[in-house]
Amino acid sequence: MNRKEMEYALESCEFFGILGKDEISEIAGLCQVNTYRSCEYLFQQGDHGEHLYVIAQGHIHLERSMDLGKRKGNIVIEALGKGRVLGCWSTLLDIPHTLMSSAICQKPTTVLAIKGSVLRRIMIGNTELGFKLMEKLCFLLRDRIQAAYGAMEKI
Repeated sequence: MNRKEMEYALESCEFFGILGKDEISEIAGLCQVNTYRSCEYLFQQGDHGEHLYVIAQGHIHLERSMDLGKRKGNIVIEALGKGRVLGCWSTLLDIPHTLMSSAICQKPTTVLAIKGSVLRRIMIGNTELGFKLMEKLCFLLRDRIQAAYGAMEKI
């Protein structure tokens, strides 16, 4: 994936799409391109999280293992495709975090990985950019929590 393709993936992404060309270009410089096979984990529940991921191509199920006594198993919180974002949001707050779900690729998938602590430094240096992203983060987390509650109701 070349730089232009990375910038396009960020521009069309639900999280970074609100930014201007210069900001997108700066964030593209932080990205590492990772590819995964079908059924491969991007991360697993309980792992230490440090990255945010933008799905450039592919499909991922965000799952959570549940143990509610007699009811045990995995629930799909959300099915995520191109342009969606997932990962460890708390790294933007400079707080170590254990991931609360697993991300499993449903078909070959390419993601852009961004280390949260590095993105945080950019957000602090450019408070306008930082505010835009934190505001967008609030809406994304609200939607993700609603999806999790909806998935749990099916148990």
